[in-house]
Amino acid sequence: MTKQEDNKAVVVRWFTHFWGERCDLSVVDEIAAPDMLLKYSLHEPRRGRDDIKAFMTDFRAAFPDLNFWATADLIAEGDYVVGQWEGGGTHTGPAFGDLLVGSLPAATGRTMRFTGTTVLKVVDGRIVEEIGLDDGVAALTQLGLIKTA
Repeated sequence: MTKQEDNKAVVVRWFTHFWGERCDLSVVDEIAAPDMLLKYSLHEPRRGRDDIKAFMTDFRAAFPDLNFWATADLIAEGDYVVGQWEGGGTHTGPAFGDLLVGSLPAATGRTMRFTGTTVLKVVDGRIVEEIGLDDGVAALTQLGLIKTA
C-alpha cells in the first residue's frame, strides 16, 4: 500500500471507532499521537489523548445516540487526509457545557444533524491533528442556542 492508502486506512479506523455509532476509546491510545490536536468550531480545541477521551465521553453522555459517517470518498495527499461527513444525535443525557456559545440543560430532547469537512494529519500511522469545519450554525440552531433571522 502507498503512504496515502495507509493514512486513509488510519482515518477510516478513526472515523469508525471514535466518531461512529459505537465509540471505542481504546482507538485513541492506538492511533492518536500523544499530543494530538482536535479542533472544531463548536468546541474548545482539545489536545492530548486524555483530553480527547474526556471530550468524547462527555459528548456521548449528553448525546447517547451520537453518530457521524462519511459522505464522500477520502482524499489523501502527503500526510493529510480530507473527509466529508454528516452526523448528529439527540440530547437526552446530562447537561452539556462544551459548546462555545453556551450550555444545554439536561435532557433537552433536541436533535442536531449537520455536516462538515475534516482535515487530518497522519504521521507514522498516528493522527497528529484533526481540524474540522462544521455547519455549527445548523447544529446550534437545532439545539436552540441561536435563533434564525
